[in-house]
Amino acid sequence: MVSLICTLHDHRDDVNWCVFSASLLATCSADKTIRVYSTRDFSELPFSPLSGHGYVVHCCSFSPCGQYLASCSTDATTVIWLMDSGEIEAVLEHPGRSPVRVCAFSPDSVHLVSGASDGTLALWDFTTRSLLRTGGVTDSTLVACSFSPCGQLFVSGSTYGDLRVWNLELRQLHAEKNAHDLGVTCCQFAPQMQKGSGGNVTEFRLASCGQDSLLKIWSISHMPSTGCKMQLLRTLTGQTAPVLSCCFSADGQMLVSGSVDKSITVYEASQGTLLYTLSQHERYVTACAFSPTAPLIATGSMDKSVNVWRVEDGCSTLEAKFLPGEEEASSAGRREAGEKMAGHSRLMASDWLEDDVSSWLREEGLDVLVDVFKANNIDGLELLALNKDILVTDLKIESVGLRGKLIRKIEELKMESMCTGVPDEYLCPITHELMRDPVIAADGYSYECEAIQSWIRTKNRSSPMTNLPLQTTLLTPNHTLKMAISRWKTSH
Repeated sequence: MVSLICTLHDHRDDVNWCVFSASLLATCSADKTIRVYSTRDFSELPFSPLSGHGYVVHCCSFSPCGQYLASCSTDATTVIWLMDSGEIEAVLEHPGRSPVRVCAFSPDSVHLVSGASDGTLALWDFTTRSLLRTGGVTDSTLVACSFSPCGQLFVSGSTYGDLRVWNLELRQLHAEKNAHDLGVTCCQFAPQMQKGSGGNVTEFRLASCGQDSLLKIWSISHMPSTGCKMQLLRTLTGQTAPVLSCCFSADGQMLVSGSVDKSITVYEASQGTLLYTLSQHERYVTACAFSPTAPLIATGSMDKSVNVWRVEDGCSTLEAKFLPGEEEASSAGRREAGEKMAGHSRLMASDWLEDDVSSWLREEGLDVLVDVFKANNIDGLELLALNKDILVTDLKIESVGLRGKLIRKIEELKMESMCTGVPDEYLCPITHELMRDPVIAADGYSYECEAIQSWIRTKNRSSPMTNLPLQTTLLTPNHTLKMAISRWKTSH
């Protein structure tokens, strides 16, 4: 049995990735942020959201100890965050300044690998935060990567449909061409490995999925003297559209996948038996993850939500222990799709009355400020105008942490007020912000002029939307769209 216990609605755009540590859940989005939750009750941590990327955040990965979180973005960086404070510990710039699509830690935390849109791989020494070496493939975008349980190998997957096995010297040990027709979307090793006959061969299982609507399970055999062999074990066909994500459970006995058909499938991994098909998301399911310590699955979607599911099934050896605070998470604290908020949420923030502001403060966990705001008659307009100086000198809020959290929540509120109801075609596909000076690129899509110029200047001659080469860098002003945006802004 799989039951939905919590739905998180904090992201303002597509959710691209989700990942668990022993005690945290991290999600990242096209809204340029990473959000971090406690798995105790799925409350957001005080320092969340993490805002350090300039463009879409594609992937995030916890270090095995959970002390660090790596995130990578179209801005060509992989950022390392400290999980005790939410501060940026390091920024790793990808060689060639190409958008970074995927990143992964080795099981011993010694290495970090990142893959980019231009096909390059960067292997980092995580202990020194320094680049060890680069490699990769040509004429392809790397979108998937996973380290083997031994930490001596990793597999990459590309939009050309190939899976490649690499060692830490970035020497290619095996290439499985056309593993997925039309492109690989995700791959992950099972956490277990075993010795083959004779003791010299190490065997692993790998799951991969792709645009061919298939989920595949592979056997990878590694012998130091002769290299690697890959053998297809099973092809799973439980979904009817491209499969965008896959993940093994911590014991390797279950496998979950998410698809463009909006479904989530859960399989028994050894035989490939379909156990459950879950349908809760309203758009493509782009991300899925198993918790390493509890019987939980997280799924992310282009509907901007993250669902957390409890697995209660005899085929997994994960103990089905009751989570502290789960009753609260499934009732009053639960944030499910379609659930209506207080009356103030149906108004623009600038139209809020003092009581609406008080309700908002309580919802954001800022109850201690309610009396201060009431005493100063803070309504919606005044709330949006607050800054750090006013908080210190006029409202006498002395706590630095409290001021910082309030400012972050106000900035989120401003962004929500700006973006709510904006037609998708008025938003730049790169920045996801309302366009001021839209231009048409050679791929036929419209972008904010400054954003696409910056994209091209960083030697990305591929389309941000299709990943295909741009035949020309000529940009044509889209006067019709600019006028439509202007009319929309006037009416709103």
